[in-house]
Amino acid sequence: MEHQVHHHLFVLEHVDGVHGVGVEDPNIIALGADVFSAGLHKWIFAPRGTGIIWAPARNWGLLRPTIPTFYNATPFTAWEEQQPPKPPTQAAWVSPGGFKAYEHQWAMAEAFEFHRVIGRKRIAERIVALNSQCKEGLAGIPKVKVLTPRDPKLSAGIICFQIEGQTTDETVHRLLGHKVIGSSSPYKVSYPRLAPSLVNDETQVEAALRAVRAIA
Repeated sequence: MEHQVHHHLFVLEHVDGVHGVGVEDPNIIALGADVFSAGLHKWIFAPRGTGIIWAPARNWGLLRPTIPTFYNATPFTAWEEQQPPKPPTQAAWVSPGGFKAYEHQWAMAEAFEFHRVIGRKRIAERIVALNSQCKEGLAGIPKVKVLTPRDPKLSAGIICFQIEGQTTDETVHRLLGHKVIGSSSPYKVSYPRLAPSLVNDETQVEAALRAVRAIA
């Protein structure tokens, strides 16, 4: 007798929102993603190593935790008994196991409160204004090519550019010599980057533009 095994394949859409949270003003629920995650040290200014995962309640049951957590007794007990936890998965099961740097978690709350008081809309508008100022300034410098779209609807808080005749590492190093912190995009084809954010102002953007003019 042959036994037929039916496998059910679930395709979940996961959005990596690390460069959206704290930059844009997204309604995460309205995006329609099955799972949304983001690190918080970049634009929220929480400590490194912190982050969030969000999903509708119905979707947690489609996931399977791989690391037993200390936050819920059910998966931890199952781990002790060398058995998989009985489904459905709950959100509290997905947080990694082990002891946390609780100070970092407390700092996350402070970082979110900082953004809440200012307002997400105001923050998004501020970052658009500073990035537009920076992009327009870079575009006016000879030997500089702005690679990030100038339209705010097609870009966010990071500006990629290149200086004719310079490698990415050379540009970043020379900017540092002018006390301007740039970065290089961590990809096979890498470009220098500037990222005006909530902690910057117009005078600092102009200082960065003067530095680019000096090294170009």
